[in-house]
Amino acid sequence: MADDPQRNFRSSYYEKVGFRGVEEKKSLEILLKDNPLGMLPPHSDSHTMVGGYRKEQYHDILEALEVMRYVNSSTPCTHVYLRMFQLESQVLPRCSEISAPDEENEDFLSISRAMEEIVDDPIDCYWLIKCFVNQFHTKFGDSIPHLPKSLEHYLSQEEPRLLKHLKNTGALAQLPYSLWFRRCFAGCLPESSLQRVWDKVISGSCKILVFVALEILLSYKIMLLGITRPEGVVRFLCNIPQENTDAIVTKAIELWYKYCGTPMHAV
Repeated sequence: MADDPQRNFRSSYYEKVGFRGVEEKKSLEILLKDNPLGMLPPHSDSHTMVGGYRKEQYHDILEALEVMRYVNSSTPCTHVYLRMFQLESQVLPRCSEISAPDEENEDFLSISRAMEEIVDDPIDCYWLIKCFVNQFHTKFGDSIPHLPKSLEHYLSQEEPRLLKHLKNTGALAQLPYSLWFRRCFAGCLPESSLQRVWDKVISGSCKILVFVALEILLSYKIMLLGITRPEGVVRFLCNIPQENTDAIVTKAIELWYKYCGTPMHAV
């Protein structure tokens, strides 16, 4: 699947005028105003009316869940969003069948917690989570299983010694792929860095996730080469230091350009 050049207009424009990377300073919130998730109708005159309908829909769904006793005033917002999403998707379990969140639900909750740090209004937050998750699975659902192999390929180009070490220790097969690729680094990167990654995902590419994972491995290769047990590698990668993540994302974007050329590349 190729990127939509209109969706990725900022990367394309700044590259043409020679300011690659300038657009990275833009926040996810600014990008969302350009409506890449399809949250708003094309005619601006109807935005207020549609916003009102969605506000009513949010409260109607919330009230229904409260009446059915799925949520109450003490339920964390992220879990409320999950039940709302399940109800709208017609996969809401019976109350008697509710158990600890499975992996798919944990993916949703992780993205919800991250979005909650970016967007203040709960109604906007839910709609953004819903649209982000739906778009991600619709556009990239078939690509996600192939991303670990893609990561292995690029790591073989950049640092074959580290790749060999990860294979020999059994760590390669146990890398936190779910955290990186299914949760789009939610719970791994802090808000400021995460927004820059999600900016690219929303613009139309999941390939950026591979290069962020690659740059994490490259940035900590000395540390990783010194760990001989796969569980130690996974533990470290799930809790990487937070002070260097902006530089990691910047270098990841440079790798993305290096291997993919222009932003209009194959996903």
